[in-house]
Amino acid sequence: MTDSRVNVRAVVLELLLEITGEQRLSHVAIGGALEKYQYMNKQDRAFLSRLTEGTLERMLEIDYIIEQYSSVPMKKMKPVIQNLLRLSVYQLRYMDRIPDAAVCNEAVKLAQKKGFGDLKGFVNGVLRNIARETREIVYPDLSTACSTPEWIVKQWTEEYGEDTAFRMLQDQYEEKPLTIRVNIQKITRDRLKEKLRQEGIQAEEIQGMDCALAISDYDHLRSIPSFREGLFQVQDVSSMYAALMAAPKPGDYCIDVCAAPGGKSLHLAELMNGSGMVEARDLTPYKTGLIEENTARMNAQNVKAVQMDATVFDRESVEKADVVLADLPCSGLGVLRKKSDLKYRMTPEQQKELVKLQRKILDTVWQYVKPGGTLVYSTCTVHKQENERNTSWFLERYPFLLKEQVQMLPGVDPWDGFYIAKMERALHD
Repeated sequence: MTDSRVNVRAVVLELLLEITGEQRLSHVAIGGALEKYQYMNKQDRAFLSRLTEGTLERMLEIDYIIEQYSSVPMKKMKPVIQNLLRLSVYQLRYMDRIPDAAVCNEAVKLAQKKGFGDLKGFVNGVLRNIARETREIVYPDLSTACSTPEWIVKQWTEEYGEDTAFRMLQDQYEEKPLTIRVNIQKITRDRLKEKLRQEGIQAEEIQGMDCALAISDYDHLRSIPSFREGLFQVQDVSSMYAALMAAPKPGDYCIDVCAAPGGKSLHLAELMNGSGMVEARDLTPYKTGLIEENTARMNAQNVKAVQMDATVFDRESVEKADVVLADLPCSGLGVLRKKSDLKYRMTPEQQKELVKLQRKILDTVWQYVKPGGTLVYSTCTVHKQENERNTSWFLERYPFLLKEQVQMLPGVDPWDGFYIAKMERALHD
């Protein structure tokens, strides 16, 4: 075990404290750490990501296991000890290549380093008992076994049935390659595939998606010349369908009302072969900055970032757009595989508030669609109230016809959970 690995565990402990204590978003915290520690070798960076994400993914299950072996309830432990035990139990249970003794020894050292030397015996005892116990843990319920809050398990079971809900829950733990969208303005899929191969990256074609590749064996994105040159954008396949269903024509004017970081806006722009215009709107300077960064990297001349609140009516935009893309704030339960901590943050009450927000935005932005134009409503969740039922609510009130809708489910479909509804505005209201 190298010294760098010891340091990686210390970094993971700090990340877990930030995410569980300071409520920092996991993907933001992990991305920041990988950026900060770019000098780490590829193996250590992969270890950092997997240990942080895995511990978060399995946290309810891990807490249950610790409770079976600890004389002190989890809620009475100091946060440092809680999270030190969590990341250590994850290694014991899910990282077979690391010897149990090494996991226990490194945890004791880290406890001492963090000023909890008086608890090293406790940490060592709990972990060695867990490591020694070979019997299968019997979980009290599906929520604990799948490490997902009970209310989500119940909601998915009610909406999709037990078998499908179980497949959705299990999908969180599946390792899948990163999917990218080829910048067809600059390069073909086949040429990009070959260029990535020359850069040491495995790239595979995706059946039925001429604009996409699945990549693996890379370190970090900014180390890839093809990424820096703007030859591709990271985007899940399910998300790509939003622009594909919108199907903008060359010369169209498109408004993406909640656009950051700009992936769908750029896709719309590419589908128009660089013609027309995509107005990519979002709420804050930070978010419009993300759009501008990606637009510049991809060298998209027909995208402009605009700071604007989607809930506030913009009279200048009335009947201006051929396409309005409304990929709206949602509960995000379709992307738990990528945002491990989201399931612990979201609540049924927040879901209800999000439904209200989605309706408020739809109630505003439909007016920007020209007669005969297209409105695409999408979310990265699987909650029917935010998806099909919102679409039904909208169609009952406004002069639109549903042309197509699709609900992709994690564990059922190959990609993230995602909902898309394509609606066409009537020529005469």
